[in-house]
Amino acid sequence: MPLSTRLLAQFITYRSALLLDWLNILTPGVMLYWSWKYVIRAGLLKDDTPNEVSQSICKRVVVAQSLYAVGAAFCLINTWVSIAAIVLVQLNYALAPGRGRGSK
Repeated sequence: MPLSTRLLAQFITYRSALLLDWLNILTPGVMLYWSWKYVIRAGLLKDDTPNEVSQSICKRVVVAQSLYAVGAAFCLINTWVSIAAIVLVQLNYALAPGRGRGSK
């Protein structure tokens, strides 16, 4: 990943550099989705794991990758807009785990 990030930093106005960086975001996301589906099919989850948890994880990966794709598509408008969108998605997922949970 550092290679594509450095390439993007050097050629920030080039759409191809941005798309390469997005591919480096997409690849681990696809691998995560595939490996999670394998865990489910192989029955490697604990028996007491609710079905909603595994569905939620799959949905989270798909939604995140879709948002990254939309962000990458913004490079048709401007690479700066695209980078901003991708960074906002990353910030959302970095900060989102703590949201919505009530503390008692």
